[in-house]
Amino acid sequence: MVYTAIGCFGFLVINLFDLASLKRVPAIKPFIWVVGSGLMAYSLVMVCLAPDKLPLPVWSTWLGWPLLLISLFLLTHSLFISIPFRKTYVTTGVGDKLVTSGLYALVRHPGVHWFSLFMLSLILISRSSLLLIAAPIFILLDIVLVAVQDRFFFIKMFAGYKSYQRQTPMLVPNRRSINAFINSLKQSRA
Repeated sequence: MVYTAIGCFGFLVINLFDLASLKRVPAIKPFIWVVGSGLMAYSLVMVCLAPDKLPLPVWSTWLGWPLLLISLFLLTHSLFISIPFRKTYVTTGVGDKLVTSGLYALVRHPGVHWFSLFMLSLILISRSSLLLIAAPIFILLDIVLVAVQDRFFFIKMFAGYKSYQRQTPMLVPNRRSINAFINSLKQSRA
């Protein structure tokens, strides 16, 4: 459970990232992001390596690997490609661009879905009993993190965010957001 607690602390540190962005503290933003992400990564590795294993069938591991690749690709795309990396994670202050197209037309926080799929894939691959306990905690913390961002930080960071909140659901796509997602894909190809 110590490693689960370290992961929870990593989420807390990552939550400070948005505060540092708003306060425009120089050089602290990338430091907070690296420390929080590092704590999460260390926690996940150690939880996956825990000795107690689930009695899952062999095919579950084979299913886990493609899910891992898909979830990592979509998570990376959502968090580091769709939004401007340098302005979001490196430079002082907040990013100046609200992204509302692509996966962000579907829901306001698509990374939650891909992180959840990532957790499932790790359970299937590692068969870790401890991860079966830690994954729901980490997913819940991710949801709490985006709820805090949505309610308190992003409204202050991005012009037009309130309108975006009215148009795009937070986590569960609806017919309107699915159509907006499809239209944004069509526009990006044109």
